[in-house]
Amino acid sequence: MIARLTELLFPRKCILCRSFLGKDETDLCRQCRIDAPEYPFGKKKATHVSEITAVWMYDGDVRRSIQRYKFGTARHYANAYGRLMAMRIQRDLPEFDVITWAPISAGRLRTRGFDQVELLAKAVSAELDIPAEKLLNKFRDNRANSGLSTPAERRANVLGVYKAIDPDRIRGKRVLLLDDVITTGATASECARVLLTAGAEKVYFAAVAAAGTTSYK
Repeated sequence: MIARLTELLFPRKCILCRSFLGKDETDLCRQCRIDAPEYPFGKKKATHVSEITAVWMYDGDVRRSIQRYKFGTARHYANAYGRLMAMRIQRDLPEFDVITWAPISAGRLRTRGFDQVELLAKAVSAELDIPAEKLLNKFRDNRANSGLSTPAERRANVLGVYKAIDPDRIRGKRVLLLDDVITTGATASECARVLLTAGAEKVYFAAVAAAGTTSYK
């Protein structure tokens, strides 16, 4: 009865188009499962990153969904994204030992109230039964890469802003690095560089969505 009452008061909606979900639908409506812009590029590489994958392209309803998650009131999307990411990770990436994420700065954490990628990491960890650990700190509140227009500006903006917390927890590990969106790969590459410098064996990367590019440098 409690479950039925909850469903009546808070009906489940598609995380992309926000239409009401049917009884047999989870996370996505049938139409979005068909129409959502699936990430088409398979496994890509970036500087310092062995392989990359994502669930969707960062466009249309996907873009609006992620913006609601990061800046609105849709924090509960983390579990749905985590389920979908876990399926893509299992399909596309080799085995790894630990999950971590590209953290936001302390200033942004105070403003936003939560680290959206940490929530993703915990959700993916629960799905895959692989530990999620904070291996990086972001100690400078740099400009958001989304406001920069060129790959060179994005690389310069993130250079030196991340630091390994404890190299002993990283040394010899195959690390899966997560973020919500990958655009030029600048953040992924810099985080991976720091992890490899701290002794990681390899770094793989996964995101909820990827911007419209066929390569990352």
